[in-house]
Amino acid sequence: MTAPVTSPALVLRDARVWAVRDGLAEGDEPGRVTILDGVSWTVAAGSHWALLGANGAGKSTLLQLAGGVRQPSSGVVEILGNRVGRVDLRALRAGIGVVDARLAGSLPGWLPVEDVVLTGATGTVQPDWPRYGDKERARAAELLALVGCAHLTGRPLGRCSTGERQRVQLARALMPAPALLLLDEPAAGLDLPAREAMLAALAGLASSDPGLTTVTVTHHLEELPATVTDALLLRAGRVVAAGPVAGVLTAEWLTACFGMPVEVGRTGDRWAAWAPARWR
Repeated sequence: MTAPVTSPALVLRDARVWAVRDGLAEGDEPGRVTILDGVSWTVAAGSHWALLGANGAGKSTLLQLAGGVRQPSSGVVEILGNRVGRVDLRALRAGIGVVDARLAGSLPGWLPVEDVVLTGATGTVQPDWPRYGDKERARAAELLALVGCAHLTGRPLGRCSTGERQRVQLARALMPAPALLLLDEPAAGLDLPAREAMLAALAGLASSDPGLTTVTVTHHLEELPATVTDALLLRAGRVVAAGPVAGVLTAEWLTACFGMPVEVGRTGDRWAAWAPARWR
């Protein structure tokens, strides 16, 4: 269970990120490329945010700021009550869990899934066996059950499906009981059953760990868990809209975000978006 966090889990004030690039072709001048342009954002503890935008909008960079793996070029970033630039980021990252499909490729395929989950306790790719005791092994088993993967115990990670590996990685990210969980397209590339299993696992976190704060990056409303509370829409490095999902995941705001006509539907707590027939 996550320890209660009274201050906001994440605060950005006028955060900007830019990069200097060389000339890309003959005659091009080197220049500064703006990736994030004055982003201000407050994520309350225990809330569940969706972060949406087209390719190149700056979502991954924003998630890197939130995870303490990148510092802003200017502005302020505070994570779990600590201001980036005034705190040991290695210690800060111990309170942040990350689920990223790209990480799965670096995890040992020969390792049984329960041992993959154990590596989350040490933040390592390879197991650090002396640091795992009965307590850690019991928690790994508990988390595998939480994400619906208890039946995979003993199976090498490399023999798991893509959806199973994603849920094992979710259990691994939860191993150190983080206060903030960042999910970078956790349902990307999954078929319908695997996607729904992942979303069910994410929805289960809201009831099993009410103190946990999550941010889920996706391109698709259909990949949002039913427990999402708030949304931030990003376009060309700028915030288009942010706030409770009912007021942000609208046709008007999503059209502005993606630069094309968008229609939105909602069934219960699940969302969907599509282009109108007259536009296709």
